[in-house]
Amino acid sequence: MSDTAPAPVPAPAAPGDLAGLRALVTGGASGIGLATARLLAARGAHVAVLDRAATALNRDHDGTGGEPLRGFRADVRDDAAVRAAVASAARHLGGLDILVNNAGIGAAGTVEDNDDEEWHRVLDVNVLGIVRTTRAALGHLRRSRHAAVVNTCSIAATAGLPQRALYSASKGAVLSLTLAMAADHVRDGIRVNCVNPGTADTPWVARLLEAADDPQAERAALRARQPMGRLVTAGEVAAAVVYLASPAAASVTGTALAVDGGMAGLRPRPVGQ
Repeated sequence: MSDTAPAPVPAPAAPGDLAGLRALVTGGASGIGLATARLLAARGAHVAVLDRAATALNRDHDGTGGEPLRGFRADVRDDAAVRAAVASAARHLGGLDILVNNAGIGAAGTVEDNDDEEWHRVLDVNVLGIVRTTRAALGHLRRSRHAAVVNTCSIAATAGLPQRALYSASKGAVLSLTLAMAADHVRDGIRVNCVNPGTADTPWVARLLEAADDPQAERAALRARQPMGRLVTAGEVAAAVVYLASPAAASVTGTALAVDGGMAGLRPRPVGQ
């Protein structure tokens, strides 16, 4: 397939299938998190967002014709701030049924390219951020009749990618953490899954491309390594997250759902062979 293959037009949302459910999305002010929050709202859920930039959402409509997304400001590295924000969100929503742990940061380089401080910073956000938010939400989720946690993991957890040692280590931890959480909380009635996006067209990837010596060539290389020949869209990842959070996935727990254009499992022949 050509590396210029267009993304498909998303299927219309099924309005109302999440009606009455209450969802909190971390890192929900942009990219995959914002796409997820908007789709949850479009499907009928009441949605709050936890993000360092979440206050901007309180001035902006969710873009779906539903109620505005309510933003709560917190840095997932700050346990007290996370606990306070989760408690405020649960009060605003009247409880919690769905937690989407999407907040995360990227990192580039081999094992020798990042110092200890950067390793601690990325692991603090990408791994301990999930721990802090879930820990704060568990009491509310246990009271739900439809409790689901979805973590944003990555293809980097299951495939060796160049120049991504620190990022891959953090996402490998997220994958293992997802499985452990699913085992720990299955008898609480809480399902825990994760999505593994391939290279997605997000603000972080855009910043990587801007910093490249040849942004066009770098974008072409990122597209080419995914068998479908294009970057994953934020909306496609959001659709997977919302499925895992929905009643349609009531028997799905401890699962990593790849949204990677076939990158993890396909080995197609090069074009022309």
